[in-house]
Amino acid sequence: MTRSLQNRRILLVIGGGIAAYKALDLIRRLRERGAQVRPLLTRGAQEFVTPLAAAALAGERAHTDLFDRAEEADIGHIKLARDADAIVVAPATASLMARMATGDSSDLAATVLLATTLPILIAPAMNVRMWQHPATQRNLATLRGDGIRVVGPNDGAMAEAEYGPGRLAEPVEIADAVEAMLADVRPAPGFGFLAGRASGNGAKAGPLAGRRVLVTSGPTHEPIDPVRYLANRSSGRQGHAIAAAAAAAGAEVTLVSGPVSIPSPADVRLVPVETAREMLAAVEAALPADLAIFAAAVGDWRPAESHESKLKKDGSAPAPLALVENPDILATIARRAEGRPRLVVGFAAETETVLDHARAKIARKGCDLIVANDVSAAGGVMGGSANTVHLVGRDGTVETWPTLDKEEVGRRLIARFAELLDTPSTGP
Repeated sequence: MTRSLQNRRILLVIGGGIAAYKALDLIRRLRERGAQVRPLLTRGAQEFVTPLAAAALAGERAHTDLFDRAEEADIGHIKLARDADAIVVAPATASLMARMATGDSSDLAATVLLATTLPILIAPAMNVRMWQHPATQRNLATLRGDGIRVVGPNDGAMAEAEYGPGRLAEPVEIADAVEAMLADVRPAPGFGFLAGRASGNGAKAGPLAGRRVLVTSGPTHEPIDPVRYLANRSSGRQGHAIAAAAAAAGAEVTLVSGPVSIPSPADVRLVPVETAREMLAAVEAALPADLAIFAAAVGDWRPAESHESKLKKDGSAPAPLALVENPDILATIARRAEGRPRLVVGFAAETETVLDHARAKIARKGCDLIVANDVSAAGGVMGGSANTVHLVGRDGTVETWPTLDKEEVGRRLIARFAELLDTPSTGP
């Protein structure tokens, strides 16, 4: 068995939600990989799992109380904040994320998280509506901005008989994310010492190390009334895979995403948006960037009027739906006079004469590359797990790749873009 976390010390903060029971399996998974796990349970977590169960699986004492006399006689919460290689919060509830984002220190978990300089990975888990609430998304953006890594949540059935994003990532996924996080962090030399980055200054390694990358992903939703909207079938899988590959290559990644039901990639800054106009504003706010990849399926049009109340059938002819054109995000950024990213990449999702449309689009938009693909229903690209892409350059040259899963497409695209950024020319 591969013991890729051999001698790594993990402080596992278990939050108070129904998913807390999975933390016990996570302890086992981490120990199978050679890690030493020290559990810390919030008061809410103890309503779902016991400190005794966590301690028995970890082979370590479970910590629960900020005012433990024996521990705090030696400033125990500061030791917990330092005596590890990383801190993992699983499940990270909405309440715990809010306390982390605001610097609250009202219990042992929040105090330790406020007092640490260790790498932190959170695995959110909560009701889908709590996850999608603007307050939670603001807290998530704050945490990502603070350098905290995120895995999940996954899409699936909820305990409340609802369905959507909010399920805790599987223990194996969390353990994989811990490995990725610690790949460039040397083991802490001993109790009372802080873990250090391999580079000595916190910089990540990889072909895009030191680069800023902007990725757009997913569809846009253009409201007709409070319950209806214009949208498309984009799942966001390709854009999210590209963002994940860029982060793995060492880049500082901002992912501007329309509404999707897939997990956010680890180690990226997510900016959730709904409409094309919101996406453009978020993109401009994320500049400057070295590389901008516009993989989102942005709606070309929006209703001229968005009604404040639901439109009703009254037996007469349907109300006319007047449309107006949305802003062209790709062209706006590609033709910027100042602050244009060095490499601007667009996507062309076409259903016929794919290469002809892609060549026309690159000339019309002013970008450096177009990633073209056939999204006709027969291909299953929209919402599917595989993609067949063509890289079209400004000079009309084409690179055609075989059909690959979208994660592999993302990795190959990022490797190709990294090569282009290291050469004087931005064309293929």
